[in-house]
Amino acid sequence: MWYIISTSSKMVSTKTLVALAAFSLASVQGLDLDISDSKSIKNAAATIAKQLVKEYNVSEPGHPIGVLSIPGRPYYWWESAAMFDTLIKYWSLTGDDQFNNIVTDGMIAQQGEHNDFMPLNWTASEGNDDQSFWALAAMSAAESKLPKPQNGSWIDLADAVFNEQVLRWDDETCGGGLRWQIFSFNTGYSWKNSLTNANFFQLASRLAAYTGNSTYSEWASKAYNWTTSVGFVTSDGTVYDGADVSKNCSTISKVQSSDKAGSFIAGAAYMYNVTKGSEQWKNTLNNLLLANIETFFSNGVAIESECEPQNRCTTDQLAFKGLLGQALVETLKVAPYTEGMIIASLQSSAKAAAKACTDSGCAFVWDGSAQNSTSGVGEKIDALSFVQGLLYKDAAAPATNATSTSGGSGTKSGSSAATTTSSTAAEASKNAAASTVMMSSGAVMSLFGAVAWMVL
Repeated sequence: MWYIISTSSKMVSTKTLVALAAFSLASVQGLDLDISDSKSIKNAAATIAKQLVKEYNVSEPGHPIGVLSIPGRPYYWWESAAMFDTLIKYWSLTGDDQFNNIVTDGMIAQQGEHNDFMPLNWTASEGNDDQSFWALAAMSAAESKLPKPQNGSWIDLADAVFNEQVLRWDDETCGGGLRWQIFSFNTGYSWKNSLTNANFFQLASRLAAYTGNSTYSEWASKAYNWTTSVGFVTSDGTVYDGADVSKNCSTISKVQSSDKAGSFIAGAAYMYNVTKGSEQWKNTLNNLLLANIETFFSNGVAIESECEPQNRCTTDQLAFKGLLGQALVETLKVAPYTEGMIIASLQSSAKAAAKACTDSGCAFVWDGSAQNSTSGVGEKIDALSFVQGLLYKDAAAPATNATSTSGGSGTKSGSSAATTTSSTAAEASKNAAASTVMMSSGAVMSLFGAVAWMVL
């Protein structure tokens, strides 16, 4: 994820100011939501989902399908994946399939020339975390049995990303783990972070649950054990950001964010399920839930504690608590014993989110304060994730190879290393990446003076 420092300013249009003023006035009332009535929940969720899709539809003409491109809002590639993932879960939870074609078309458009979510347009700047967000969306599609109209399957796309990231596992620094960036010329290549490894852990856990292949669960355990050994996740479940390999990951950034916590929670929940309720993963899941519900909920309402109280969240951070909300809902589905730990926070946050939404948008801050002046993609992902999540009891269990009819085995990694097929695909992807770098390296280098990266 890149942060471009603009050297110019833009005037805010009168139309935009009027729209924000109208939203601010309307947000006092909010959406009607009865958390005990599924029809009311579906109505509120549908209103938010339509607004989310509208953000995608207003993307600039001529831009690639599947990519958010909205003037004045720096949405990065990963957030398009998060939006599609949220809409897949909307369909799974509500049964409303009106957005499925949009989702399918967008994801297929971004799957890349080698079916690994490394399209040429993005390969040069793509990080491991960016790629894994798309893989997780593909996992949701497979688990929800979202039809895929072309050859192949959603699970094969997710599996391809898993195999490529296995090949990038770096034992030479910090004793293991994935780097944030894929390519050495990108700022942040020397950084190993929680989010990249949490997403890999979650992906491996969900592949294990879907396929029954023990290789995935072995890699999930390896990834989680490494993050705890290096100190990114503490014994009590606190999740920190990451560290630089130049210091052997000895100096850890203590920044906390809800997206990282959510990804670890989801991964642990699936491992609890895969291991048929093992005490090890139950204890791990319990610690993660207790620590991070305390950190990221205030008076029962979700909050991005690192930036929200100070009103300084970046565009990326505006979507994080929605990712945590989705992780909690997944946990309720695959580890239902956690209901007593989660349900109060889910319900309180859903009610607060609905109050912060209208027919025209959703505010980021849900405590009723005056800081409700933004309404974009992230804010809608947040609100929709908690509102639609109230329907978790009505949703089908995540599909597996045994119950899915979409095809694809997701079992190419039948050993502790990627197979020849997967290695070939990964090598082809690297070759494509090299081609992209040759074409775009001049443009990339020219931006270095104006690029600032921050650890999230």
